[in-house]
Amino acid sequence: MCASMLELKRIHAGYGEFRVLHDVNMHVDKGEIVALIGPNGAGKTTTLRTVLGMTTLYEGKVSFKGEDITKVPTHKRVEKGIAMVPEGRGIFTPLTVYENLLAGAYTKRAEEKLQDSLEFVFTLFPRLKERRNQIAGTLSGGEAQMLAIARALMSRPELLLLDEPSLGLAPKIVLEVFDVIKRLREEGVTILIVEQHVKNSLETADRAYVMETGRIVLEGEARSLLKDERLKKAYLVI
Repeated sequence: MCASMLELKRIHAGYGEFRVLHDVNMHVDKGEIVALIGPNGAGKTTTLRTVLGMTTLYEGKVSFKGEDITKVPTHKRVEKGIAMVPEGRGIFTPLTVYENLLAGAYTKRAEEKLQDSLEFVFTLFPRLKERRNQIAGTLSGGEAQMLAIARALMSRPELLLLDEPSLGLAPKIVLEVFDVIKRLREEGVTILIVEQHVKNSLETADRAYVMETGRIVLEGEARSLLKDERLKKAYLVI
């Protein structure tokens, strides 16, 4: 059995006085792809932000590689090996592709392995290598998403959080994104993904959690959930 990379225990979290998550328990084992699915407003993004320490935590515990990081600030969590690709990509549009990648390598560990990281992301995304001197704001939607993922990888994460990586992309590009996710697992990156494409997510992930109104209502092996009648009815898996 794989060692637990990430564990959330009895999490109650939100923003200020606005509570979003209620008694959330979940874990991501080393080497896994875990999908978090559910309707808009269910609390999925808040869950990812809680992993990075970007919400108000009222109760509960966040552990990373067996260490309690509940009170660790966000930048320290990144240094420990957690990175997030936010919904909407969040790239620096006035900068070049290369400058965006350098911006992702700001931790000490990342700086020490800068050239290796560049070689890795350029191998993973050949188009970015071709466009390394291009202004990021002129990239296509698919290329911008690839850059967002590549920039996160520059911090040398062990755990990658992906928030709606296929949002707004053409179907062909969506498939490319999921191919990249599979390749990242082969490279040893553990992934927690929030994604609107439920079927693609469940076909790619090892396990999945279903969230509604800030609570985990269903969990299990991803491909088994593909056959779950409740899921098919609620999220149009088929």
